[in-house]
Amino acid sequence: MVALRGKEIDSFLARPDAGRPIILLYGPDAGLVRERADALMASAVDDPNDPFSLVRLDGDELAAEPSRLVDEAMTVPLFGGRRAIRVRAGSRNFASGVDTLAETALKDCRIVIEAGELRPESPLRKACERAKNAVAIACYPDTERDLTKLIEDELRISNLRLAQDARAVLMSLLGGDRQASRNELRKLALFAHGKGEITLDDVMTVVSDASELKLDPIVDGAFAGNAAVVESEFAKAMVAGTYPGVIISTAQRHAAWLHKSALAVADGTPVSAVLEGGFPRLHFSRKAAVEIALRNFSPQRLVTVIDQLATAALDMRKQAALAAVIGQRALLSIAANAKRRG
Repeated sequence: MVALRGKEIDSFLARPDAGRPIILLYGPDAGLVRERADALMASAVDDPNDPFSLVRLDGDELAAEPSRLVDEAMTVPLFGGRRAIRVRAGSRNFASGVDTLAETALKDCRIVIEAGELRPESPLRKACERAKNAVAIACYPDTERDLTKLIEDELRISNLRLAQDARAVLMSLLGGDRQASRNELRKLALFAHGKGEITLDDVMTVVSDASELKLDPIVDGAFAGNAAVVESEFAKAMVAGTYPGVIISTAQRHAAWLHKSALAVADGTPVSAVLEGGFPRLHFSRKAAVEIALRNFSPQRLVTVIDQLATAALDMRKQAALAAVIGQRALLSIAANAKRRG
């Protein structure tokens, strides 16, 4: 099995192994998947904008003819040089194409496959993990350590320091999507250019204002039982171009956090202590809604909600055209059930 973890991922991305030209990037952090795919493409070809060097394929279209992946991988560029293939996986299966390439010697061609969350039994994930010339890299939301490094790296470029009180609030506003977090940091650095230090006021002015379409209001509305908020905020997210799967992934993480917190409360931990502790830290504006959610759902009912969201995520991958309908229906169902406490 070739599934990289931790520091192995950083080492591989810094110096991709030529003996493993097939790379699967998957997981709930779509921004991190894209960021890593962009980096791998940039180092694979001389000009990522050259259509003769970089071929883009749609996974669902590829599923109808998996052999096309083999044909593209074996094609020699008209003017020579290196070649790369970027595949955006959908809900349909094209793993047989990967299986065929696993037995093929690829020369000067890198294949990067981008996917969402994949279960261990997923044909695509299994194909890449068992192939000797492939690797599978999971892309999960940033941990506290990851966010700290991301903040330091971005602010170092702009010669900026971050006030301690500003750091705590900034950490609570980031995470979930690497690309979104990086964009927020770059806007913050631009706003504070020349100041030397970023203050709490700077963070609240730039990051909070820029995050009006963040997904927390949708998720908090669902678990607090506010169907009207779910409908209105979900509609805003769709207009903004947010992929529904990202919203459900956010809801899954929050459901898991609520379950862990509900167990702690059942064991005697005060709700106030739960709301103030843990990672990621809750932004103060969310605490009232989360407290209502903890009153609405017992640990047992949250297990049911977690299963419900997992089913919705799977259905959305199978029926991509109905992803928005499936996602909104799942969240509204949670909001309706939240009224029945216990």
